[in-house]
Amino acid sequence: MGKIGFTTTIPVEVIIAAGKQPVDLNNIFITSKEAGKMVELAEEAGYPRNTCGWIKGLYAVSQENDLEAVVAVMQGDCSNTQALMETLQLKGIKIIPFAFPFERDKEMLKFNIERLMDYFEVNYSEVMRVKKELDEIRKLCHKIDEMTWKDNLVSSFENHYYLVSSSDFNGSPANYQEDLERFIKEAKKRKPYDDKMLRLAYIGVPPIFTDFYQALEEMGARVVYNEVQRQFSMPFSSEDIFEQYLKYTYPYGAFARLDDILEQISLRRVDGVIHYTQTFCFRQIEDLIYREKIKIPFLTLEGDKPGKLDARSRMRLEAFINMLKR
Repeated sequence: MGKIGFTTTIPVEVIIAAGKQPVDLNNIFITSKEAGKMVELAEEAGYPRNTCGWIKGLYAVSQENDLEAVVAVMQGDCSNTQALMETLQLKGIKIIPFAFPFERDKEMLKFNIERLMDYFEVNYSEVMRVKKELDEIRKLCHKIDEMTWKDNLVSSFENHYYLVSSSDFNGSPANYQEDLERFIKEAKKRKPYDDKMLRLAYIGVPPIFTDFYQALEEMGARVVYNEVQRQFSMPFSSEDIFEQYLKYTYPYGAFARLDDILEQISLRRVDGVIHYTQTFCFRQIEDLIYREKIKIPFLTLEGDKPGKLDARSRMRLEAFINMLKR
């Protein structure tokens, strides 16, 4: 079973239908004990200092894993992906381009997914069979999400971990499903979190800080809504593979994401919003949109390299939480 890496969530059903193992390179990078060293390796290879830490991590991790190919999302994710792929091609890594259409057009998305299916030599019925199997696993992710904000039984980090892992099912849908089922069974036996804890929304790409969620809970606040991680779990019902990835909000810009964000903030009774932005990422500009449209207390937090929260970021979080408590 060949490993197929990818740079952000893609129609993973195609990869699994082809009998390949999906590998979200972001998850491999950020969970590595050598994540900081990977960034340094990319800089030693010539990556500029003012390049996103995730991109530098993906460059290093792509070379350290035995990958058959890398599916690169050239539109709908990072503006640096094309240059990343060119440097990987220089290292002899096979690149498969994929794009989410800016216009959020179903026919164009269908065309791009079918191109991916043609590359992996799978047909629509095979992909739909896998989709139905993964839909059952994703329902468990949705259950964990509900147990976070509604039942107060799941921690901020656990919510993040299980939802972000749904991008590639940790490389094995069957094992991932078993892990989810075990976790849900155990979590149901817990004593709920104190409902007086502050309830936060986290929007933006997953944090590069390794202790972000744990630090928040130590300060008396819980994240009950992880925006992008929840989107990875495909939270909307859909009839076919094309509709599913059309409803998926992340690739289609700030306004496509905003409706879902506002709805979930209201539903989950959120006290404040943390918008995480990655240093040197074009998405930092979108912060002004969210600041104008979201009418509850709002903190923008920036991260650069992998590791624990730096003193300045921790101090800003503490000040924000103390303000909310008052």
